[in-house]
Amino acid sequence: MSLRDMVVLLDGSPRDDAKLAVAVSLARQHDAHLTGLCPLELLLPADMSFALGGYPDLWALPEFAKQIESQSRAKAGTIEGRFRELLRREGLTGDWLFEAGPLVPAVTQRVQATDLIVVGQADPENPLPAAARALVEDILMTAGRPLLLIPYAGHFNQIGANVLVGWTPTRESARAVHDALPLLAPSAKVTVLTVETSRPGRDEDALPTADVAEHLARHHLSVSAARTVVSDGLSPADVLLDYASDISADLLVVGGYGHSRTREMVMGGVTRDLLRHMTLPVLMSH
Repeated sequence: MSLRDMVVLLDGSPRDDAKLAVAVSLARQHDAHLTGLCPLELLLPADMSFALGGYPDLWALPEFAKQIESQSRAKAGTIEGRFRELLRREGLTGDWLFEAGPLVPAVTQRVQATDLIVVGQADPENPLPAAARALVEDILMTAGRPLLLIPYAGHFNQIGANVLVGWTPTRESARAVHDALPLLAPSAKVTVLTVETSRPGRDEDALPTADVAEHLARHHLSVSAARTVVSDGLSPADVLLDYASDISADLLVVGGYGHSRTREMVMGGVTRDLLRHMTLPVLMSH
């Protein structure tokens, strides 16, 4: 099973290099076509919210709109030049797309016809424009394609050799597991983990991840099933990240938004916490 068509979302931030390093490595490994997608709205200054919100009439001023568009297109040109040079240097096939339309519809339309979307975790030190601050969640919920999320800190030269699957018996988890298969090295070590709040009346020998582990083993992977219990006031996301660190995992695979997005925003949830605190690349599907 191979990746044949990939998209990497670029915004000119310092983390573009980290996203591109992972995307290029995967594209080279799978001989995949790599598209660099650069939406106009991602290139706006973070403090543009005053114009987009409280003072939208500024956009009606021709000189203002022309100046912002010119600056954004110049920035996109620089990003494009670097991307095309990277493709040439690495001997990869690919395309460049600069999208000037509304952010979420423009991105969603472009990424629905791809195998994998490589995106970056939101970086608090390099905030995005207001319209883009929930972009990862928006893509996850609307695109119907798996996202490979790259943390805003750290470098990740290899993924897919030592993988942790955070398993819950949900559609989202099942989809994430199967979406992750092309990323797993033939000799990958895979741990399928369930995080429980308690074990009341449970048969300790019956691991809830056993069926999934057996299924993955049929793909000739080295798989183990495990469980752990939330304790010491940690959130399930913290438990997953701590477990990933303990086993030196290079990829975490999880389903995204098993509950409604509104509920997670109000009450908290694993998806929201992982998006904020991830420390390793995360393959997430909805």
